[in-house]
Amino acid sequence: MNEFDFIIVGAGSAGCVLANRLSANPAHRVLLIEAGGSDKHILVQMPTALSYPMAMDRFNWGYHSEPEPGLDGRRISCPRGKGLGGTSSINGMVYVRGNAHDFEEWESLGAKGWGYRDCLPYFKRAESWIGGEDTYRGGEGPLKVNAGNDMRLNPLYRAFIDAGIEAGYPETSDYNGEQQEGFGPMHMTVGNGVRESTSRAYLKPVKHRANLEVMTNALVHRIEIENGRAAGVVLERGGQLSSIRAQNEVILSAGTIGSPTLLQLSGIGSEACLADANIKPVHLLPGVGENLQDHLEVYFQFHCKQPVSLNNKLNLFSKGLIGAQWLLFRSGLGATNHFESCAFIRSRAGLKSPDIQYHFLPAAMRYDGTPSTKGHGFQVHVGPNKPKSRGYVRITSAEAKSSPRILFNYYQQDEDIQAWRQCIRLTREIMTQPAMDAYRGEELQPGLAVQSDAEIDGWVKQNVESAYHPAGTCRMGSAEDTMAVVDPDCRVLGIQNLRVVDASVFPSLPNGNINAPVIMVAEKMVDKILGQPPLPAADVPIRMPPNWETRQR
Repeated sequence: MNEFDFIIVGAGSAGCVLANRLSANPAHRVLLIEAGGSDKHILVQMPTALSYPMAMDRFNWGYHSEPEPGLDGRRISCPRGKGLGGTSSINGMVYVRGNAHDFEEWESLGAKGWGYRDCLPYFKRAESWIGGEDTYRGGEGPLKVNAGNDMRLNPLYRAFIDAGIEAGYPETSDYNGEQQEGFGPMHMTVGNGVRESTSRAYLKPVKHRANLEVMTNALVHRIEIENGRAAGVVLERGGQLSSIRAQNEVILSAGTIGSPTLLQLSGIGSEACLADANIKPVHLLPGVGENLQDHLEVYFQFHCKQPVSLNNKLNLFSKGLIGAQWLLFRSGLGATNHFESCAFIRSRAGLKSPDIQYHFLPAAMRYDGTPSTKGHGFQVHVGPNKPKSRGYVRITSAEAKSSPRILFNYYQQDEDIQAWRQCIRLTREIMTQPAMDAYRGEELQPGLAVQSDAEIDGWVKQNVESAYHPAGTCRMGSAEDTMAVVDPDCRVLGIQNLRVVDASVFPSLPNGNINAPVIMVAEKMVDKILGQPPLPAADVPIRMPPNWETRQR
């Protein structure tokens, strides 16, 4: 059992999809390798407990950036999932595909065949939408997606949507459908009250297959390259090194940090990076680890004048009741991520699609689940989603267990700084609409003292956090693009039988959370790997906001 047809490195959001689809043919021997362990843990499965697994070394690689020059030297946390399901087992379960124009942008950057109409059928193939299949939504896919609890259970959700409408923005009933722009209900990867990670959706139903082996607690040290071909991998398990051969392909699905790291450890990367790590070059590919992008966010927090927020549910007794209801019935406040209303808006005229995203939360709390104010409160998470800043991921030694050097270069491009200033001012305008008057108390943060450009800049630098959406470090492009790492079929340029399939191949960030696009990429690549014809392109319009050239809303 040291030879397989396909070796998949990383059992995360993409790897579990690939393992399911490639092993559907009994003739294919498939090995899925995961450095972490099982995802069987109550805090992973319970949606409301989302902050806990992210804080556990068992489930999180625990990366941090280098001191960020644009953020006053702060080191920013970059959690990445470890264990079956990868980051889909520790993320916020928010399901956002991105805007149609994001995928048109991918194609314009050299990712031929990745326009929106090409991608939509694969979003649909992956999904089992609670509302059933329609032109835009899938009804029979492995991944269960729902719209959360009934928004009427908390009046703050609707008040936020109404505030956006009062500010002049549209309402959208399905931001994953024809119209992303606007205010409406948010969707989540939760099925029957349980987190719908790719491990649960794709891997669990097929783990019994005789032709699929899932190897956990196994750290891949490098890819073995022979005569310009990926021949297998060298991995460590139980303190022992072993070599496993691949007859057809090695597929890296180790994520935006892990995949470029493995390429570099294998001698594939820029000459300078490999030299600094004392790695013998096998194939020079200067784009490996470059083009790193991420979404940043802050949260506006307010006191709530009425006792309707979730802050009174943050004590141990209430958490116990919520947990008991979830354990017994998989229902109640334990079965949601609490992001049940949201918005996507354009920051200025001249944009064809939204570039700012809102997650509304009917509580004022920190990421660790502790309240950030006495009494009641609420908050909205917000940030510009089309950053110009670019960073990198680079190994510093030949030791596979060493963390790479990560630098995002956040908040240094003038366009990004201007976008944040506009974002803060637009958010404040929305939150002060009449619909929020009955609930809105004191602005806890940023606080009304933050008004001028300089004050906004200073506050953002000290308070901004990653939204945990790193991407782009093995980006797709044409063979003529000297900084591309993979071609539009996700094949590593210059190396046979080696692909990368995860968020690292994104040419640019979509406007939204990235888990749904990662799953789509994996679904789409299965047809390429198996030599099957692609699904027919969708015959749908690509929406343009009315008067977009002259109006912001």
